[in-house]
Amino acid sequence: MNMDLIGEETPEGVEVRETHAGRYQVEARAAGVAFKIDEPRAAGGLGSGPTPYDLIASALGACTAMTVRLYAERKGWPLSDVSVRVLHRRDGLDAKDRFAREIVLEGDLSEDQRARLMTIANHCPVHKTLERGSDVVTVLAQKPLAGGLDPEPTEHMKDMLEACAE
Repeated sequence: MNMDLIGEETPEGVEVRETHAGRYQVEARAAGVAFKIDEPRAAGGLGSGPTPYDLIASALGACTAMTVRLYAERKGWPLSDVSVRVLHRRDGLDAKDRFAREIVLEGDLSEDQRARLMTIANHCPVHKTLERGSDVVTVLAQKPLAGGLDPEPTEHMKDMLEACAE
């Protein structure tokens, strides 16, 4: 089990609990840190943190930037900065979600290097997860489940390395 910042034991993975501070506000604990997730005031929330879809978009943006950075470093390319903006849209609950990425690559890169980095961006593990879909298994528990969840947190790094392999 991991220890969080205030010393309480929590199971591996991500744990989310209501804060009871507002109608929708929850606190997530992951990797030894805690943060608030909420809905905007216009939707009845407190506006105290990102929405669940903001987090999915953040995961895509973060994984994209990390994977591009890893590839550029492995190649010794002069990528000085990478930033990613992700927009999420969906036309209804049963409609397919659309994530649009805007990627800015800074540095003295050739056009071929920029094109290759854009290709690598499409191989980031979170992009692949969203693109192929996922199975979600849900169980009712009386208390938090003991033990680890699959995949372990280090799986993301392994997947990024695979995405950057030639």
